[in-house]
Amino acid sequence: MPSLAPISRKKFEKFLIFIGCHHKRTKGDHLIYDRVDLKRPVVFTADREVPTMIIRTNLKTLGMTVEDYLIILNKL
Repeated sequence: MPSLAPISRKKFEKFLIFIGCHHKRTKGDHLIYDRVDLKRPVVFTADREVPTMIIRTNLKTLGMTVEDYLIILNKL
């Protein structure tokens, strides 16, 4: 099974939009995405790549497993 790896910011944004999140605002160099059912927003920096630690933290916020994430990422 493939493991979690850093991905580009654009691909991570496509993933978030695919699962129903929307861009709420930008504060400094942080992008903030939200969804109606989330208790807290998904936050990551506007760097070129999103590190695995940030992906893993945001997956917990979204209530998703790594396996679900990788399946959806392969569809995009």
